[in-house]
Amino acid sequence: MVDLHDLTRSLGGGLVTVLVPGSGRAVTDVTVVEPGEGWYGVPGDLVFGVGVPDPAAAVALVGRLAEVGSAGVVLRRQLARTRTVRAAARAADLALVEIVPTAALAHVLGLVRSVLDRATVVGADLADTAAPADLFTLADAVAAVVDAPVTIEDASSRVLAYSSRQDVTDPARIDTIVGRRVPPELVAHFRALGLFRRLARSDEPFLVPPGPTQDLPRLVVPVRAGGEWLGSIWVVTARLPGEPVLRELRQVATVLAIRLLRVRAESDLTRRVTADRLRLLLEGVGGGGDWLPPPPWRVVVVSRPTDSSDVTGDLDVWETICRRNRWQRPLLTDLEGRGLALVVNGAALGSWSWLAGVVAAECAGDPALRVWASAPVDEVAGLVRALSDAVELSTVVPGAVSRPDAASSSISGALAFEDHWREVTLARAAAAVWARPGGVTAMPGGLEELRRHDEEHGTSYVSTLVAHLDHHGDPARAAASIHVHPNTLRYRLARMAEVVDLGLDDATTRLALRLLLLARP
Repeated sequence: MVDLHDLTRSLGGGLVTVLVPGSGRAVTDVTVVEPGEGWYGVPGDLVFGVGVPDPAAAVALVGRLAEVGSAGVVLRRQLARTRTVRAAARAADLALVEIVPTAALAHVLGLVRSVLDRATVVGADLADTAAPADLFTLADAVAAVVDAPVTIEDASSRVLAYSSRQDVTDPARIDTIVGRRVPPELVAHFRALGLFRRLARSDEPFLVPPGPTQDLPRLVVPVRAGGEWLGSIWVVTARLPGEPVLRELRQVATVLAIRLLRVRAESDLTRRVTADRLRLLLEGVGGGGDWLPPPPWRVVVVSRPTDSSDVTGDLDVWETICRRNRWQRPLLTDLEGRGLALVVNGAALGSWSWLAGVVAAECAGDPALRVWASAPVDEVAGLVRALSDAVELSTVVPGAVSRPDAASSSISGALAFEDHWREVTLARAAAAVWARPGGVTAMPGGLEELRRHDEEHGTSYVSTLVAHLDHHGDPARAAASIHVHPNTLRYRLARMAEVVDLGLDDATTRLALRLLLLARP
């Protein structure tokens, strides 16, 4: 099942708009209803009202669909915006969705059905929804029409497909195809020319003069749907074709618009559905995880790349990072204000080793980037505990820590539970020291006496004690940790023993003192 608002948002505002939200029923299928048939679908259907003649018929349809338990009704704008129809939808608590007048109903219906089917198939393979094979076929068809090389780009100047005819070209075209993106200097040149503003406002093909690294002009065909600019077709040619060819190019642009809408909607809706499923699994209420990659898995807390409180926006950044590094379908979600990822335990795409390497590379540009991973788990039931461990690790060890004595070294910015289990264990024990039903445990008199001595005489006995406990048996390392000479450390310990005898020769006493000092520094 898919949330109706997620479905409509994934299609963008150019084709459909929710006028009446309704009660938020989930969409299970799409069906077409025509007046006089007597068929109104089944509960959970998103119903397309076809051939509804007037507002009165639309009001009657709304009433019947509410009785059936439909997820919502889709009508043409002129009917959907009628006051009586909107009032009927609100009274029936039924979602009312409008289609723009210029959109072909069959195209929108096919698009919604395709997106819904793809997003709700458990384990659907969306290895690279950005460049389906039919876009390359379409590029070849356009190249045959104009007798010139062709590329198809999205609104971000990313190359989605290109024709097989690239023999007549220039350095800019080669760089664009090899990098799958228009070079930045060329994008800046086009922006200065106002090319992108023209693409966003016009449906008409136009010629663009040569730019940096370009030897030949380009014919650009805007690709739009419902007033929204989705992308463009670029043809290497020095002249504007005749009207018959331009007419064919406009028709191809219409077909391509539906393809691009489908690609974007499938990717966006699948991401939303995946995030919802993953969130339920991490909460322990999501049932089986047969749609996940094979275990073992790790739950990862991802840091916020920005200072904002917009977790959804931050996850978008992380999705971009993952996709830029070839993980096309990252498993990302948010829970209780945290961004989370699920990775496998290995070295392949989407694994912990891969993510640690990505973070290490990204840290060069953003040193604050951090990820914290749980230990591997083999069963879905273990994901709740894994989440708790990852969150705890992110709290106990908030920064990148290099531990030369760790069993396995952490890559900068990527911290794994098994590398920092000692810090987590001590933090748990320290927290338990004060978790008493009758209140906090009193600090032993010896420690309180040391604290008072430090406050009254300006000494540093408590910090010296901590260094001694952390590096017992190694005065050099203990002294270095508080930036004093080893002889200074020995002198302080001797003077401290004159103030209070803590019994530091006993191992149990040393452990208990260190836990108390961790709990209340």
